[in-house]
Amino acid sequence: MTAPKLKTAFKNARTISPLYTSGPVAVTPDGLKIITCVGEDILYTEIASGNRICQFAGDTQSVTSLCITPAATHLLAFTSSLSLRIFELPGSSSAVHKVVPPIRVIARAHEAPVHVCTSDSTSTYLASGSADGVVKVWDIVRGYITHVFKGHGGVVSALAFNSPRDSSSLGQQQSMQLITASVDTRIRIFDLFGQSRATGKAMAVLEGHVSVPRGLDVSRDGRWLVSGGRDSVVLVWDLSPLLQIEPSNKKGKDKAVSPKLAKTIPVLERVEAVGLLAPDEEPAPMGSSSETLRFFTGGESGVVKIWDAREGSVLATLGQPHATVTDDSQESRQIVDVIHIPSTSTVVSVHADQNILFHSLSTRSLLRQLVGFNDEIVDITFLSPPSKALSDTHLALATNSSLIRVYSREGLDARLLEGHTDIVLCLDKDSDGRLLASGSKDRSARIWAPTNPDKDTSDWGYHCIGVCEGHAESVGAVAMSRKGNLEGSNEHSLPQFMFTGSQDRTIKMWDLSNIRSFENKFADPIRCKSLMTMKAHDKDINALDVAPNDRLLVSGSQDRTAKIYEIEFHNSGKVVSGSLKLLGTCKGHKRGVWSVRFGRDERVLATGSGDKTVKLWNLDDFTCVKTFEGHTNSVLRVDFLNMGMQLVTSASDGLVKLWNVREEECMATLDNHEDKVWALAISADERTIVSGAADSVVTFWEDCTEEQEEEKEKKRADLALKEQDFINYVSLHDYRQAIQLALAMEQPGRLLSLFRNIISSNDPTTSSSVLGEHAVDEVLRTLAGSDLTKLLRFVRDWNANAKTSFVAQSVLFAILKLRSADDVMRSFVDEAGESALGLDLATNQESAKKATGLRDMIDALIPYTERHLSRMDRLLQESYMVDYILGEMDDGMFDGHAMDIDQ
Repeated sequence: MTAPKLKTAFKNARTISPLYTSGPVAVTPDGLKIITCVGEDILYTEIASGNRICQFAGDTQSVTSLCITPAATHLLAFTSSLSLRIFELPGSSSAVHKVVPPIRVIARAHEAPVHVCTSDSTSTYLASGSADGVVKVWDIVRGYITHVFKGHGGVVSALAFNSPRDSSSLGQQQSMQLITASVDTRIRIFDLFGQSRATGKAMAVLEGHVSVPRGLDVSRDGRWLVSGGRDSVVLVWDLSPLLQIEPSNKKGKDKAVSPKLAKTIPVLERVEAVGLLAPDEEPAPMGSSSETLRFFTGGESGVVKIWDAREGSVLATLGQPHATVTDDSQESRQIVDVIHIPSTSTVVSVHADQNILFHSLSTRSLLRQLVGFNDEIVDITFLSPPSKALSDTHLALATNSSLIRVYSREGLDARLLEGHTDIVLCLDKDSDGRLLASGSKDRSARIWAPTNPDKDTSDWGYHCIGVCEGHAESVGAVAMSRKGNLEGSNEHSLPQFMFTGSQDRTIKMWDLSNIRSFENKFADPIRCKSLMTMKAHDKDINALDVAPNDRLLVSGSQDRTAKIYEIEFHNSGKVVSGSLKLLGTCKGHKRGVWSVRFGRDERVLATGSGDKTVKLWNLDDFTCVKTFEGHTNSVLRVDFLNMGMQLVTSASDGLVKLWNVREEECMATLDNHEDKVWALAISADERTIVSGAADSVVTFWEDCTEEQEEEKEKKRADLALKEQDFINYVSLHDYRQAIQLALAMEQPGRLLSLFRNIISSNDPTTSSSVLGEHAVDEVLRTLAGSDLTKLLRFVRDWNANAKTSFVAQSVLFAILKLRSADDVMRSFVDEAGESALGLDLATNQESAKKATGLRDMIDALIPYTERHLSRMDRLLQESYMVDYILGEMDDGMFDGHAMDIDQ
């Protein structure tokens, strides 16, 4: 069997970076793209693939409110600097690599921060409400204010336009109203084209809430208004009296035509968002009226509820109530906003824990979940649910949270696994990648299995099937057995045992023989039995690994050692027993051991330590056989690759390194992180390396060794062909093609040899050519701008060396003799214009520098030319001395003097 080729290159194929940290969220009307805020940046992302389309230019201040026009043409954003920034949305989904600037900026749109804004159905007007109680209406395209409404008793908390799209049934003309709510608990209605335009006063003030209203929405026909607030009620208002007011009637506040409170619905939770559903989005129950009004609410419970407004009852609940309910978790997981997308019959809930959930109204199921922020990533492992034909289709992340994130590799769709009550520190999987094990600061370990394993649907997830409790401190390492028994007819290999290592310095062995991987997700998890407990180290245990044959266990600790044990496990069907026997200790590291890993194909062990080194150990005598040095900080993860011929390591210096084991050299350094790389995982086909770091970024590194070698081979073949062409052109005296080809290949050595041969074969007494060959003179006289400047740069380099200065001076003389100074200057300008064509501002600035390159060229040529001239003068003077000495040696001077005397 031939040894596999070494992998030498990995490329950054994809990253999972922070999507949403806080602030407002907007979704395009077609439901395909989402706009989120990460710190002060505004990101535009394609939902299905997770690809970032662009980033909008901010003003270094946090975004307080934003919205997308219903026509999906503009993005309107308010920031803490009180400015309004208007952007045009890109028309395509292709990535825009530069930051998109605003088309208009209004520096001081309000006198106080704007927390709510909305656009009308025609995408013409924008309404914004500020913290000082002022509401402004803007013309979006022209950028000016059309209305200013004051009189709110505090912060404006909600806005809604009322422009009935179906008013034929009422026999009225089309109108537009703006409905506002503020912390004074009142709801005000302004007529944008009637009395309110002239007086700025509300045509109606609705009183019914006892706390701040947080959501407003109006039905399509403009008749019904729903309002929900933090007083835990939703009010349904009948607006039909307002629609029947004649334009001549100026008594807008007359009680006879005031909106009526039709229904008060207690929802028993603080409402943060409320909206009406179209009749065709939610099928009516049997026997109900076709005019049944339905709405949704979202609030502190963290679920979206669908209500029947006439009955005041809950029709459906979207989302699952959280298993662990504490004051902190309740506050962090509450809904802060709900976005309704009628075109796709979808409801999007935005939660305080930075998660965004997409719910289908038709199937009442979770379509997609976007995790906005992962915090510090401490461990990663691939998963392979049985419903997928491919392996490594999912990725589990342990972050600075009690929730485990499981991502689908196809996009950003993720699920959160609830069960632990404290931060999850470590992850591991079984041999098939179907089961997931986790260890946490809550002093327990859990085993997770896929939900709906036999169905390939969007309703996927994981549920807890086993709990291991017994440690006195946090569990910092888990390792499942690599082999397993077959589970009946399912033929899925299940692990037989599992090890956990803890801060209490002990290792526990757990019996997993009672675990069934596909139990009912609603069943209680099985309490696993501990088979043995061993005090293994003097300090915290950081890492565990089980050998591929399930015969050995290795543990790494802060006490700077790694210990190897023999595993003894017996399962007779009735009695299960297990024990560990210490075989040896690997000593040599000067700091704590952070990672341990057995070789998959050879009896070797790799350890990574805080002393910045990776060591390779022989399992026969437990001696160190190799040491890899190259990281500048603690090595946190280590794993084998390519049948044990290579190592992959990650460290606190933010780098991932690929090593050649035999040569003990680093073959590649992968750099895409800005903080400690705690997590590392390798796919089963070894074509993908995934790294996760404390900077909240997950990077997928794809093997590109073959592509890189093919590219190098192609370049080498092209170069060989060009070199042969150059030789052919020279032999055929086709100097134009030869010179242009040498310039294109950027091979100054070949040009130097060509010019040297031409100059040396030139006889100045018989040739009238400037350089020695008329064809070469013609080439120099007609060279294009970019080629001429490239040749002059070669001449500048040749001129710096005394051995090649003669050729440089000859070529320079020929250029200046054959071309005018204006022509040479124009060539530099032309080159700058060619390189600037179609490029962005930064490149244009670089090209502008090239336009002034002639001055730099002259500044570089003059000093060396003067030095060569002085050297030639010195040689000429010394030649006279040589003539004089030769004459004295031949007595020529005395003979001449005697001849003069005789005459």
